[in-house]
Amino acid sequence: MQENREKFGSRLGFILVSAGCAVGLGNVWKFPYICGMNGGAAFILIYLVCLLLLGFPILICEFSIGRGSKKSVGGALDALSPAGTRWHHFKWFAYIGNYMLMMFYTMVAGWMMYYVVLMCSGRLRGDLDQISGKFTEMLDSPGTMAFWTIVTIVFCIGICSLGLKNGVEKITKVMMIALILLMIVMAVRSVTLDNSIEGIKFYLIPDFGRMAEQGIGNVVFAAMTHAFFTISVGIGSMEIFGSYLSDDRRLTGEAVSVISLDTIIALTAGIIIIPACFAYNVAPDAGPSLLFITLPNVFNYMPAGTVWGTMFFVFMSFAALSTVIAVFENIISISEDIFGWERRKSVGINLAGITVLSMPAVLGFNILSSVQPMGEGSTVMDLEDFIVSYNILPLGSLLMVLFCTGKRGWGFENFVAEADKGEGPSFPAFIRGYMSYVLPLIVLVIYFKGYYDMFESQGTVKLIIWMTVSVVLAAFILWLSFSSASPLVSKTNSAETD
Repeated sequence: MQENREKFGSRLGFILVSAGCAVGLGNVWKFPYICGMNGGAAFILIYLVCLLLLGFPILICEFSIGRGSKKSVGGALDALSPAGTRWHHFKWFAYIGNYMLMMFYTMVAGWMMYYVVLMCSGRLRGDLDQISGKFTEMLDSPGTMAFWTIVTIVFCIGICSLGLKNGVEKITKVMMIALILLMIVMAVRSVTLDNSIEGIKFYLIPDFGRMAEQGIGNVVFAAMTHAFFTISVGIGSMEIFGSYLSDDRRLTGEAVSVISLDTIIALTAGIIIIPACFAYNVAPDAGPSLLFITLPNVFNYMPAGTVWGTMFFVFMSFAALSTVIAVFENIISISEDIFGWERRKSVGINLAGITVLSMPAVLGFNILSSVQPMGEGSTVMDLEDFIVSYNILPLGSLLMVLFCTGKRGWGFENFVAEADKGEGPSFPAFIRGYMSYVLPLIVLVIYFKGYYDMFESQGTVKLIIWMTVSVVLAAFILWLSFSSASPLVSKTNSAETD
């Protein structure tokens, strides 16, 4: 174990940094609309139950693996897995997943920063067509897109280069506190707009009629899916922060704090967005159009709209940048553990690597727009998002759970012993059977359902082909989890672990 490994300076720092990683753009532009369309507060209750059943145990798994190994996911499974097993191969899945996420997420974070400039300079004034034209103009300009992507990368990796306490923790704490304060101010403003009460009713009052229209099964699955993806588990982005934790606090309480803050921010985002949309009679559509077209139009009708719009995109930038910083920290640490690089070398190489590899997503909206890897109208970003969101995240989460519960992995007793070090609430060990059998099955259902929803509209033949691909990939992950390595690999891995 690395006794000299840097640790968080405070518990608040750990909670804010971990929540900053979990708080992503999907929470802001997707959760409010999903909630409203699926029954408002009734959906929220289902979502919270799903979060408790899905996100909570997987998050504790990641924290425990990190703290138990004092390494990133690049070295954790080597350190904790029994000799003769293949768990250590997962580090490459995690490494690829983190890289691929940053290959498009840095670009989207750059959009947010660019829109701060557009909004505060008054260039988003005008009618809906003019605002829509600004978004199209940005996507059509490889220079603009590349510039703001590179600014995002340099800024965030620059923070990571300062270290955990002086860089990641210090800066992210400021950003998250500022984000929370901005959200409170904007939420108060939103609910005091004329006619905002209809938006509040749509968002927060239980409407079982809307739930019935969507179908109870569809509503439950929507809650389950969002609860699964909302806290960024599956690629070690939370595991790395567990590796920086001391043994003073039990991990159950820490996970509850992180999930609670993430949920509060998601709910507050809805209070900002939905009432404002209803107040000005615009549809709260999910996706990029809500952020970059609909909401700027809403701000144009508000008194002091430029100020409120600028505040909104600053808040959005903080939400995006906190995630980028967290994932960059993971990438840098994984590189150190896999290749034995010093931190400065890891920072430099990954700065160059991410900058180069983010360019296909940037060019996919303009120069490479003819490349449509996921079908007509798709972009390079869609392919990268599909690989991360529909493959690496669910299969990575499955691996984490199996590693912490399986007899050929770290084992449930070791996992619980690590989770229960320190003060605070104990891990509910009575859920062992649920975590060992039911939770992996639920993750697989989410995984297969994601493939089905993605390719259902492309015809029966393509659907069968892609569903076969998903089964093969899942079978490979299960084989990786339960099979034995060759004697040579077993001996080598044992020596490395020692």
